[in-house]
Amino acid sequence: MKYWLMKSEPDECSIDDVLSAPGRITPWSGVRNYQARNFMRDQMKVGDGVLFYHSSCEQPGIAGIAEVASAPYPDKSQFDRRSPYYDASSSKDNPRWVNVDVRALRKTRLVSLSELRKHKALGGMRLLKPGNRLSITPVTESEWKYIARLV
Repeated sequence: MKYWLMKSEPDECSIDDVLSAPGRITPWSGVRNYQARNFMRDQMKVGDGVLFYHSSCEQPGIAGIAEVASAPYPDKSQFDRRSPYYDASSSKDNPRWVNVDVRALRKTRLVSLSELRKHKALGGMRLLKPGNRLSITPVTESEWKYIARLV
């Protein structure tokens, strides 16, 4: 089992949105960074743990716990000319972008970015590294367990 931190803008898709979705499941679509795509495509497995992180908002932070709920499959937004995630270079025969489904397990108290920075045990966390802007990052088992005690 692996662990991940997955960022979503809450005005686009919040933990509450996923908790109210049928089956508490949503496709994690619109990822347009190759490294984040590769994490989904090559490393994520059904059942992997997810820290659901609200980003690009007044108070960014971990807002819930989720899990990977599907194997990767082509992100259909890459083929939709009306989508902001449309990619003219991608084809249905050779899709460039994938997504996985994510199942929300529970909402947590918001563990803010500033609070995460205060914990020495999380000092190596990829999220906290200068310049990190990836929407999906791996989380170590020790980071996962430590954060589980915070939420």
